Amino acid sequence: MPFAKKRRRSGSRTSADELLAAAVGAVPGGKPRPGQQAMTTAIAQSISTGEHLLVQAGTGTGKSLAYLAPALTVDGPVVISTATLALQSQLVDHDLPRLADAVKPLLGRRPTFAVLKGRHHYLCLARLDASTEAEPTDTLFDEPASSGGTRWLAAAGRMGKQMQRLRDWAEETTTGDRDELDPGVDDQTWRLASMPARECVGAARCPFGDECFAEASRARAREADIVVTNHSLLAIDMLAGRQIVPPHKLLVVDEAHELADRVSAAAQAELVPELIDRAARRARPLLSPEAAEALAEAGDALSVGLAEAPAGRITAGLPGPLRQACTLLDSATRQALDAIGDIRSDDPDPVRKQQAKAVLDELSDTAQRLLTEDEHDVAWVEKAEGAASGRRALVVAPLSVAGTLATHLYDERTVVATSATLTLGGRFDTVARALGLEAPAASPPSPAAAAVADRAARDVRSAGAARSGSGTPDGARPAGKPLSGDGASGPGWHSLDVGSPFDYGKQGILYVAAHLPRPAASGLPAAAGEELLGLVGALGGRTLGLFSSRRAAQQAAELVRARTELTVLLQGDESLPLLVRRFREDRSSCLFGVLSLWQGVDVPGDACQLVVIDRLPFPRPDEPLAAARSAAVDAAGGSGFSAVSVPIAAIRLAQGVGRLIRSTADRGVVAVLDSRLETARGYGAFLRRSLPPFWYTTRPEVARGALERLGRD
Repeated sequence: MPFAKKRRRSGSRTSADELLAAAVGAVPGGKPRPGQQAMTTAIAQSISTGEHLLVQAGTGTGKSLAYLAPALTVDGPVVISTATLALQSQLVDHDLPRLADAVKPLLGRRPTFAVLKGRHHYLCLARLDASTEAEPTDTLFDEPASSGGTRWLAAAGRMGKQMQRLRDWAEETTTGDRDELDPGVDDQTWRLASMPARECVGAARCPFGDECFAEASRARAREADIVVTNHSLLAIDMLAGRQIVPPHKLLVVDEAHELADRVSAAAQAELVPELIDRAARRARPLLSPEAAEALAEAGDALSVGLAEAPAGRITAGLPGPLRQACTLLDSATRQALDAIGDIRSDDPDPVRKQQAKAVLDELSDTAQRLLTEDEHDVAWVEKAEGAASGRRALVVAPLSVAGTLATHLYDERTVVATSATLTLGGRFDTVARALGLEAPAASPPSPAAAAVADRAARDVRSAGAARSGSGTPDGARPAGKPLSGDGASGPGWHSLDVGSPFDYGKQGILYVAAHLPRPAASGLPAAAGEELLGLVGALGGRTLGLFSSRRAAQQAAELVRARTELTVLLQGDESLPLLVRRFREDRSSCLFGVLSLWQGVDVPGDACQLVVIDRLPFPRPDEPLAAARSAAVDAAGGSGFSAVSVPIAAIRLAQGVGRLIRSTADRGVVAVLDSRLETARGYGAFLRRSLPPFWYTTRPEVARGALERLGRD
């Protein structure tokens, strides 16, 4: 019986509004919210018409229930994709169980849900069985030789204990999901016991195929009403021809402002000398001495080329030494792959053979992609900042993924994209273009993108993860009509901003220090430091400092520690969850950090009543992708700064400002120590329109007075 028919409910169908009402009623103190109801109604309409939807829902709207309720009216599975583990955990551990219990009387059954993660998130029994005492050296390839044998032995001993704990856990776990392992193990140890998709031989060939945790997770997903996954796996699924995520007719992309970056990361590739060395050692038993030596020579050539090349974007073609290294690597990997040959049913160790082939195949594809120098790709040299010896890589990524998204994201399914920050300057246009909604749907992908997609598809096929059937999923709806009046030929879509339940004008102040000099050099300017001290001192702590660089955050921490009695917590000193917990518990503390704090911290209540942003978060000039995209717009006659840098800053700024008001009871001040937000013509107003409607001031005495009153409460 087809899966969709198996789920079809008989009799009168329960409406999305009824399901939402039941879900909200099950929440302690829950009550209807106009924005939440409007969002549910709009999604139900999109499900009916097949038209895609962009919906901005501010913090506090309850958008999770707003999209989960209408999702339960769809026959067959619905896929929810998130950008962060925090939201994924919230859905699976809290929202979905509560929803399932609440709607059971209405549906006559309890809806089911499952989490779908990448294969490397699950314990691999074949890999665990094949691990030996010698293998830890394979994961310590990046350990500097100067560190000495004592450090290596300590690391190997620690890894051995962790491997034994994994073997014990393998006898107990029913899911093999790394997130359920407590206490956890470090990344190096986990790599010894997990299997990336490209290295998997598939369930049919694997001696542990019937017990595979990753395959079991996919089986559970195929049987669930709602499947929760992440943007990275969704991107890989698109590039692999939609062979991983179960067939579905509705996709909800939460935290949608992050999707384009995750797709770009999935299509990115790199060459690292240590990886070539590791591949050579893995493949050595399968190769002739000459073939193994050719791989080693290619790795040495890449090391030399990277040492000579400056860090940053490559704009005038691959430098000679790097081109030679890529040529040597392409030849060496082809020779090695020919020598290894196909995996046969009688191979004594198909797992190890597939691992060797997968890494060599990826190296070959990346070398060829770099040598092609496709105009749709960006290449750069990456080096560890401030380190004479450290990570060095030759990286390549697509200039844009809008065409890829237009071609692969919307086909044969209805897409609902939601976030608290989808409008920039009060409009959806910029984010819509980034998501491929205005790109020509018929434009072919670049050769580089096609190569990435081909490799992703091969990886999935080798893992035996191809979905059953092909073509259009049963009952899939056609895409909506093209937008009228704008000449776009992409998928039809509409947008909705449901606002926020918060009264930003009464709950918070946006203060811009317009009297400060325009920021110039990196770090924290002296005048901005004095302004910071005045604001923090007025409140007496409870300050989240969001800084544009590690150097600025360190300078701010040193300044506040030296001039006040407040506790200053600095990102990097301890784990982020521990720092956030200490910040919540200590009202006289400040938490300072960089970009990951801008959207990864949720501290409702009076523990955080001042958010300080040192400067507008424009991309740095040496960020290769942003610089390349900006240059491409300039070359086409536009303004790269306006089209690329300003939207990036708008999204980052909105995310950072959003740390202040997290509930209807919150009060506080957002202080931006960059005068350009007030004084810059054009983009200053655009950025302000991208923010919640706080009460606005440029008068420092007003901001300090408000903070002093909060400090006395």
